[in-house]
Amino acid sequence: MRWRERDRVRWLEATLPGATAAFSTRLGGVGEGAFATLNLGLYTDDAAETVHTNRLRLSTALGRDPEGILFGHQVHGAELVRRDHPPGRNPWSDSDAPPVEGDGQVTSAAELTPLVQVADCLPVIVAGPGGIAALHCGWRGLAAGILERGARQVEATAAAIGPGIGRCCYEVGPEVLAQFSPLGEGIADGRMLDLAEVARRLLVGAGVERVETASLCTSCEPALFFSHRRDQGRTGRQAGLAWLDDA
Repeated sequence: MRWRERDRVRWLEATLPGATAAFSTRLGGVGEGAFATLNLGLYTDDAAETVHTNRLRLSTALGRDPEGILFGHQVHGAELVRRDHPPGRNPWSDSDAPPVEGDGQVTSAAELTPLVQVADCLPVIVAGPGGIAALHCGWRGLAAGILERGARQVEATAAAIGPGIGRCCYEVGPEVLAQFSPLGEGIADGRMLDLAEVARRLLVGAGVERVETASLCTSCEPALFFSHRRDQGRTGRQAGLAWLDDA
């Protein structure tokens, strides 16, 4: 992955077969305080006007049509929403448009941009002959099979795992560790779970040939990322998003 920046908006970018993945940071927006500066999440205590300005800033920096962004109401599940046409009313730009429930957004349309929001969970992009998918991956979604479902939907050959909370900061209970014990040794150090390694192994098990990982902990990098755990819930959201390159 490589760092990119335009108009003070900074993001990580990964090249996938026929597609590009991007992972935003908290840099380049207009927010203040706990939400400084590029908070993309409306369901926070940030002002809606600020969030919409930030969403437009990110879309513009990446050269993506905001009306073509596919975005859902995330519930830490494994439901995917596949769309090949822009929504009539887009909740990305219209606060009154209710988002469709789903933790994964899938498309094969080059003009559309699947997106998930995160603040410690992993944003994962998968790409293959069937299109691209942006997947919101906390431990519950991973345990429920969201990566396998996303990989199958697009016949994924490659994936990019964006920044999320690292093993250094992610202490979990034995019930969570038990969900991933079939993956073998090396996914945890005591009760410190390596969420990115869990995701990598699940992707490989689903037949994804190439997996790239950002290897950045959102909790350890307060200058770069929002973190729900570090900030005790009062924080913003960054995004993982992707598009097909022949747009």
